[in-house]
Amino acid sequence: MSEPSTTFILGGARSGKSRLAERLCLRSGLKRVYVATGAAWDEEMRERIGLHQQQRGTGWTTIEEQTDLTGVLSRETAPDRVVLVDCLTLWLTNLLLAECDLHAETEQLVSAARAVAGPCVFVSNETGLGIVPDNRLARTFRDAQGRLNQAMADVCTQAVFVAAGQPILLKPRQDPEITL
Repeated sequence: MSEPSTTFILGGARSGKSRLAERLCLRSGLKRVYVATGAAWDEEMRERIGLHQQQRGTGWTTIEEQTDLTGVLSRETAPDRVVLVDCLTLWLTNLLLAECDLHAETEQLVSAARAVAGPCVFVSNETGLGIVPDNRLARTFRDAQGRLNQAMADVCTQAVFVAAGQPILLKPRQDPEITL
C-alpha cells in the first residue's frame, strides 16, 4: 500500500495558489475538507474570508482552526477524503502572536504531514522574495516562514510554486541532481 499523497503549494499573495489547491481537491473526486487557519481580526479580514468562502462554493466541510493543525490532521485525514489546509502562513502568524515555539510547532506539523491517513494539500506564502524587513518581528516571521516552507516541501510528495496563476512543479523533479 502506498503512502497518501501530500502536495505543498507555495506562491506569493494573489498568485493563484489557493485556486490551484481547490482545483486539485475537486479533481480528486473525494470528499473535501477545508481547514481554514485565518482569523477575522477586523472587518477587512472578515470580508476576505467571506469572499473566499463564496468563491470556493459548496461541497466542502469547513473546519476553522487557527493553531492545532496536528490535531486536525490526525482527526480528519482518511483515504476517502482530501484535506486542504489554507494557509500555513496565517497558521504561523497565529502561533507567533500567541508566542508559541515556532520551531517546535513546525516539527510537529512536519511529523503530522508525514503521518496523514489520506491525501492532503497544504498552501503557503513565499515571503522571502522581497526586501529584508526593517524590524525584528518581521524578520523573525520571514525566517520562520522560510524554514517552515523548506520543511513542508521536503516532507510532501509533491511541491508546486505558483506565479501569475501558473504552476511550476518543484518536486518531484525529472532530474534530481543540479550540476554545473
